Amino acid sequence: MRVIVIGGGAAGLMAAVMAAGEGAAVTVLEQNDGFGKKLLATGNGKCNLTNVKQDPQEYHSSQEEFPWRVICAFPLPETLKFFTGLGIYTKNRSGGLYPYSEQASAVRDVLYMEARHRKVKLKTRERVTGIRKERKLFHVSTETYTYQAERVILAAGGCASSVTGSGNDGFSLAQSLGHRIVTPLPALVGLKGVGSWFAKWAGVRFEAAVALLENDRQIAYQRGEVQFTDYGISGIPVFSISRFAARALERGSRVLAVLDFMPDFSVEQLAAFLESRLESCSYKTLEESLIGLLPKKLIPILCTEIRYTMELAQKIKNYPIIIRETGPFSQAQVCSGGVSTEEIRPETMESTLVPGLYFAGEVVDVDGNCGGYNLQWAWSSAAVAGRACAKEII
Repeated sequence: MRVIVIGGGAAGLMAAVMAAGEGAAVTVLEQNDGFGKKLLATGNGKCNLTNVKQDPQEYHSSQEEFPWRVICAFPLPETLKFFTGLGIYTKNRSGGLYPYSEQASAVRDVLYMEARHRKVKLKTRERVTGIRKERKLFHVSTETYTYQAERVILAAGGCASSVTGSGNDGFSLAQSLGHRIVTPLPALVGLKGVGSWFAKWAGVRFEAAVALLENDRQIAYQRGEVQFTDYGISGIPVFSISRFAARALERGSRVLAVLDFMPDFSVEQLAAFLESRLESCSYKTLEESLIGLLPKKLIPILCTEIRYTMELAQKIKNYPIIIRETGPFSQAQVCSGGVSTEEIRPETMESTLVPGLYFAGEVVDVDGNCGGYNLQWAWSSAAVAGRACAKEII
């Protein structure tokens, strides 16, 4: 019996290995001239392949409970056992796990070698242009050939990233088979603000908290090192709330990012602290008293039209930026949206509409926070799909 995996990225290779391990005859169709190209770019080329801090809140979907049910079916211990068995020894960086070599190519290479070992047929430059099912057989057409199989795993990725091959093909193929697509939007990306002062703070990196408000209601909150750019804000905490900003903007809502530059203080505590700094150095101006406390590029921006310490404390604790848009797909690390999880069985990743069709990875309406969570989703969803697909056909 045959299985065709569409897409040779992280999820595609994992699904192929798992299906072949269960005895299926597997063929992977990859449109690029090599496998795992997007995987090679993860973690700045070092590949944050998972995270020791697993929690349902790290994963997002239109169906909130769906991602965690899949993660639990192939959890962190199984993921580590799998990659250790392939030769990947990991190092821990604040919870994020990387190959000890700090080379993303190592993860891609061991998956590729394992796939070859398990007799998976690995075909490149094969862009799938259509799928149709006749009775119990799938016909998968590329630009040069039509493949036949009893099962198909769609792991074609999403449209995020500037890596060649990222696009809407997976969504289009799923849609052609009757599946609903939750609008794909950029995630893990910077946020562009409304204002003319951003060039003044460009290049600053500073620990802060970021609250995201939709029509004055807080919908997300993160804390970490914010990067200040000539278009607005970026950095890991901003990336983690960007998917919520994208959805709110899609709804036509007013979106506000409120920065707290000193989250360990209350407004009252900060006002008193600022007042004590002025008193201890009475020869300093209010602006000069902030030197050594905040980055110099931020000080004149925060002190504009400020006369009193309480006003300054309130501005430092609640600095609003109107968000006009997210960064584009080409700058996004992942895609929010995809094949609706309402039409996928979490126990098997099989379509509820088309028996024998399975999904894995970014093509599904699931996205994770920064820190290896999107790759953990790829491993878990692909392992569940690969195992279930093969067991069902043997």
